[in-house]
Amino acid sequence: MASLSVETAKLIDMLPIEEQRFAYEFVKKLVLAWDPDFTKVTPEEAKKLQKAEDSGFILDNDIDWDQIGT
Repeated sequence: MASLSVETAKLIDMLPIEEQRFAYEFVKKLVLAWDPDFTKVTPEEAKKLQKAEDSGFILDNDIDWDQIGT
């Protein structure tokens, strides 16, 4: 977890439970407004995805073996 996320969690943890719930709902709305269908990736995730795509490695579970050769 990023250090900013840890610090934010520590701050929220200091609040009374009702304010914690409010902060949670606020952060949830913020994230959903930024990425409503959870398809965006962070720069770090983008690097990992690119590295995986460039490797040429494919898991056998990702192959539809019934469709090969048809």
